[in-house]
Amino acid sequence: MEPDDLAYLKSRLEIVILPKDTVLYKAGDLISYSYFPHDAIVGLINVMEEGQFVEVASIGREGMFGLISALVSRESFGRYKVQVPGTASRITVDQLQEAIRIRPKLRRMFLSYTEVLLAQTFQAISCNAVHTVEQRCSKWILNARDRIDEDVLPLTHADLAELLGVQRSTISTVLRAFQRHGLIGQQRGGIVIADRSRLEGITCECYDKTRRVYRRLLPRSYPPANSP
Repeated sequence: MEPDDLAYLKSRLEIVILPKDTVLYKAGDLISYSYFPHDAIVGLINVMEEGQFVEVASIGREGMFGLISALVSRESFGRYKVQVPGTASRITVDQLQEAIRIRPKLRRMFLSYTEVLLAQTFQAISCNAVHTVEQRCSKWILNARDRIDEDVLPLTHADLAELLGVQRSTISTVLRAFQRHGLIGQQRGGIVIADRSRLEGITCECYDKTRRVYRRLLPRSYPPANSP
């Protein structure tokens, strides 16, 4: 966001704490606030009629949520759940829509983000269809690391199983293999990245493709290619 646009929004932004597992919106809820995560990660989850969970997208400090699905109906597409706790800035949808209407650079930025989010979702659909659980799991761990700048991720086996839509026993097998090969360590309630470069070596192409889209359309929002 450009400094002058941020200055315009600053007095309208409210900092809020997002505890882990908080559900901010459920499918069909009226969206009243848009959120800009600082160090939290929030997942957009589709809950199927038989109870299965499917993560459609995850949003961290590189993005925002609560605007695109509020453009017309103002109804939430799915469940917005806090996966990694932290803080965020929020603003009412009405205030944000007014800012976008009168500030051209801000409007262009949100249009760019809409394109990025569509590309990310497109890639995620393909990834879920053709890539292994190992590849998808390593991709999620790397994406989380990029968003919070910490090698210790507050994620349990149950968290990752829900995010990836697989059995907890499957995730436990995958993480034990990662640990055996020195890619990660594990501690109570968390995963520790031990060898990022080797973890990148086993992840799927989707990780880098999504990063390239962000760098092209929103270069300030994502780490440069040579960042750790």
